[in-house]
Amino acid sequence: MTIKRIATLLLGLCALCCTWAQSIESKVSPLPTARPKIMVIPYTTKGEDIRTILENDVNKRIALTKIKEAFDQRGYTTVDFFAKIKALSNATALGYSQQTDFKTMVIQQSGADVYVEAEIDLLESSSGNAIKVILSAYEIFTANSLANAVCESGKFYTNDYGKLTSRAVVTGMDKFLNTMQEKLKNIAENGQSIAVTIGIDEDSSYLLSQEVGDEGLALSDALEIWMGENAYKGNYHIQGTTSKQMLFDDIRIPLKDENGRTYNINKFGLKLFTFFRKLGIKIERTTSNNMLIVTIE
Repeated sequence: MTIKRIATLLLGLCALCCTWAQSIESKVSPLPTARPKIMVIPYTTKGEDIRTILENDVNKRIALTKIKEAFDQRGYTTVDFFAKIKALSNATALGYSQQTDFKTMVIQQSGADVYVEAEIDLLESSSGNAIKVILSAYEIFTANSLANAVCESGKFYTNDYGKLTSRAVVTGMDKFLNTMQEKLKNIAENGQSIAVTIGIDEDSSYLLSQEVGDEGLALSDALEIWMGENAYKGNYHIQGTTSKQMLFDDIRIPLKDENGRTYNINKFGLKLFTFFRKLGIKIERTTSNNMLIVTIE
């Protein structure tokens, strides 16, 4: 074989390897610009103690560990749910008290941006046993849904439910992660979604149709102009307006402010408070997940 022919074969082999590598890489969705911190938790029903679920069920511990590993392998920072449970249990034993259930306390104090809830169902039959895992991802601060998936192991003649759970998680994880990554990428590019309701207190003399400011615009018109100027990239949607209420069902706000600091619904509410104060209007504002409620006094 001549040197020229050997060189030609080597070049062809290199090209084939490059093509193969590119095809593998193309199957992996790119991570969003802002990578969130993730915590995986078990699904609980109302009144069920999240602390005791894991103590008595090794399959759920395996499932949570496998899901956490999938996030780790894709470059995400994860919060150790088991360590957080232990730390907060110790804090409760030392006298920590708060008007909330333990699951909510774990989520709120996790320091994570997203939590993934895993529900595990054992399906036993004469034709084999199977495990079904239902995964649901949520933004912690807004409670908005990011991704959902149903992962199934398939039926096998085995009582090793740990292996069945691991198999189920592996089969559905890529699709789940890709869906979540696309949603997070969209949020990073277009902002996170919040809703704002502006209403009039029953004892107030104000109306949203009332003229305000130097330009003499109706308060509702002034508010809509302000929303367009302060929503991220001008993206907002108004569902309806009356003389006593305005409902913005989708307002986009950025993940970071102009100084690179975390931006959230509370900071957006503070800017809205400043808008009303400049008009000499007193308001009361409350937030719940991704909902901001403003009451004009």
